[in-house]
Amino acid sequence: MTAAHALIPAEPSPPDDAKPGRQRRALGPWARFALRRLAGLVTLTIVLVTGTFLMVQLIPGDPARVLAGPDASGEEIERLRRTLGLDKPMVSQFADYVGGLAHGDLGRSFHTRESVTDIIATRMPFTAQLALAAMVVVLLVAVPLGMAVAVRRSRRVDGVFTFSTGLLGSVPEYVIATLLVLIFAITLRVLPATGAATPASLILPIVAIALPSVCFMARVVRREAGTVLEQDYIRAARGRRLPPWSLYLRHVLPNLLTATLTLSGLMLASLLGGTVAVEAVFSWPGIGLRVVDAVLARDYPVIQGCVLVLGLLAALLNLLVDVTLAVLDPRATLDGGDH
Repeated sequence: MTAAHALIPAEPSPPDDAKPGRQRRALGPWARFALRRLAGLVTLTIVLVTGTFLMVQLIPGDPARVLAGPDASGEEIERLRRTLGLDKPMVSQFADYVGGLAHGDLGRSFHTRESVTDIIATRMPFTAQLALAAMVVVLLVAVPLGMAVAVRRSRRVDGVFTFSTGLLGSVPEYVIATLLVLIFAITLRVLPATGAATPASLILPIVAIALPSVCFMARVVRREAGTVLEQDYIRAARGRRLPPWSLYLRHVLPNLLTATLTLSGLMLASLLGGTVAVEAVFSWPGIGLRVVDAVLARDYPVIQGCVLVLGLLAALLNLLVDVTLAVLDPRATLDGGDH
C-alpha cells in the first residue's frame, strides 16, 4: 500500500441495522407471523366479498319476478327492479355492495325488508350451538376411539375400524340427517324431527353433523398415536411399568395435541358450513335454514351476508388455531414460513 493510499480515510462500514437482511431480522418472529396472517386475512376477505357478489349473480331467475308473484305485470316487475337496484349495471351494484360493507351495512332482505345484520344476529346463536356441540362430541368420541385402536394393535380391529370409519365418513351430512329422521323420529318416535323447542331436538342434528368428522378425526388420531407409540421414550416408559393412565395421558396424548388442535380448528370451520343442509332437514332455526330459504327466493342480500359472515368466521377460527399453535410451539410455527 502506498503512502497516498494510506492517507485516504477508509469508508465507514454501514451499521448492522442498515445491512441487507438486517431490517427483516429486526422484526421479531411474532411480528412477521402477525403480518403474514394479517395479509392472508385481508386477501381472503377481498376474495370472499367478490365471490359472494358474483355467486348470487349466477343464480338463475329474476328476484323481482319471484317477489312480485306470477300475476304481476311487466311494468310492476320493472318498477320493483328499480326499487331493489337490480336495474343498475353489475359494476354499480358491486360498488354499492362494497360501499355498504365499508359502513357495516349488509343490506336488507328483498322479501321482508329486515336488516341482514339482524337476521344473522338472531340466527347465528342456533348455528353456533350446533357447531360447537358437534365439535365437543367429535373430540370426546374420536380421540379416545383413535387412541384405543392404536393401543389395541389388532389387525382385525384395525380392519373393522378402517372400513367402518371410511364408509360412514363418506356419507354426506344431509343423507345421515334424513336416515336419522326416518329411524328415530318417524319409525321409533323417540326423538323430535324438527324444531328447537326442547334439548332433545339437539340430538339428531348434532349426530348428523358430527358423525363424518368423528370418523375422519379418529383415523388421524389412530395414525398419530401409532407413530407416537413407536418412539423410544414410550418404550422406556413402558419399561418403567408406568400405569396405563399415566402412560397414555401424560406421554401419548400431549404429543397428539398439535395435530388435534390444527384439525379441530379446520373441522369447526367446516362444521359451521355443514350445518346448512342439516338445518334444512331438521328445520333448525339457524343461518343454514335461512340461506336455503333465501336461495329459493332469490334473496340476494341475505345470501351474500350469511355466506360472507360464515366465511369470515371460518377464516378467524383458522387464525385462532395458528395463534394457539404459535404459543404452544413457537419454533415450528413462527419460523416455519420465513425460509
